[in-house]
Amino acid sequence: MELRVEADRLALGRVARNVLRGMRRATWRGEKIDWSGYVFVLPFFSFFVLFTAGAIVFGIFLAFTEWGIVGAPEWIGLANFREILEEPWARGAFVSTFRYVAVIVPGVAVMAFFFALFVHQQWPGHTIARAAFFAPYVCSATVVGLIWVWLLDTQYGLINQYLGVLGIPRIPWLTSPRWSWLGVSITSVWWDAGFSFILFLAALQDVPQPLVDAAVIDGANRFQVLWHVILPLLRSTISMVITLQMISSLRIFSQIMVMTNGGPAGSSTSVIHYLYAFGLNRGRLGFASALAVLLFLVTMVVTFIQRRFVTREVC
Repeated sequence: MELRVEADRLALGRVARNVLRGMRRATWRGEKIDWSGYVFVLPFFSFFVLFTAGAIVFGIFLAFTEWGIVGAPEWIGLANFREILEEPWARGAFVSTFRYVAVIVPGVAVMAFFFALFVHQQWPGHTIARAAFFAPYVCSATVVGLIWVWLLDTQYGLINQYLGVLGIPRIPWLTSPRWSWLGVSITSVWWDAGFSFILFLAALQDVPQPLVDAAVIDGANRFQVLWHVILPLLRSTISMVITLQMISSLRIFSQIMVMTNGGPAGSSTSVIHYLYAFGLNRGRLGFASALAVLLFLVTMVVTFIQRRFVTREVC
């Protein structure tokens, strides 16, 4: 019995080797292809197609239907998109989202760069600062939101307490339509700067020191070295930070959900929050899918414009 089992095992091994050998011999347009690597990738690729690519295609289909989970989707064409363009709250969500982008993207880029410069120059406290600057990024949205709800509280918030010491009137950061979106933006800048800080720090460490030394010898001061030597070498990193942060800001949701829930009076909402509140909570999955498709198109257009035109002007 043991000899038979061993013989079967050897036979299966020979079959497997022959299959892999045949896959390696397979050709495409006269070039040898090692198909064995694709076999190992197949499990991940299958789940990707099913749960990611398939979900995207299904979502695009739903954008042209009216569906509330129960029953079959009803094809309505472009009605969802027309409703979005005619709905004042939906237009306001897009305007509010662009407002977040206009504040968060430059805020994160500038703050993260100066954080990285502080650590790279090894100024006093840079060891602790390295961990402190990155720490907020690893916190969850719930923790970040609750911390800043307390900091920005109108009556007892720490920020308003300091403003009161300076003689500045209390600011209703999260309870006023005029200020609520700015309070969420400040929180987002503090939360997101850690990741961009790491990117800038890695880029600064790759700047050739002989170039900096040559500029100093030629009489350049610190600002001139920064503007004419360091920033041009960081062009690709700046472009990547702006692109990633722009995409992240267009998808802002968690901070709004925890801190203001879109209020007051929808002043701090975003497209994703409006999609969740109006589309998913009310069971209008077709309308929610149309919002998601529009946001995707807007993100693609904005990213293309930024990569095509704005990046050329950086530095």
